[in-house]
Amino acid sequence: MKLMDRLVFNDQGMLPCIIANVEDNRPLTLCYMTRDALEKTLREKKVYVFRRSKGRLMLKGETSGHIQEVRRVFPDCEGKSLLILVHQHVAGCHKGYMSCYFEEYDPASDAFRVAEPRLFDPEKVY
Repeated sequence: MKLMDRLVFNDQGMLPCIIANVEDNRPLTLCYMTRDALEKTLREKKVYVFRRSKGRLMLKGETSGHIQEVRRVFPDCEGKSLLILVHQHVAGCHKGYMSCYFEEYDPASDAFRVAEPRLFDPEKVY
């Protein structure tokens, strides 16, 4: 069975996709892909996402250059989401961290703390 035949896109034509680091399986971000985004991702071996806020298909890292090279693809057991393992160039988060999950919540203090170093300053022009 082909991958596209197994997947179930939602009523908006999107599929949630977890992007994780191939080196340590750490989640980097959660994105949404349309059929076109996934087909382009598989063909070019670079992650393309459907940016809901912009209403268009985009290469992950299009503006920063921090692309994600596809290494492995895993559909979930019902075909309703994907896990894509990537080799991440620089940072996966547009805020400069490796992962979009860089803040840890502490329920005792009801506060957040940054749990990893920032890899680049998104406000600085390099």
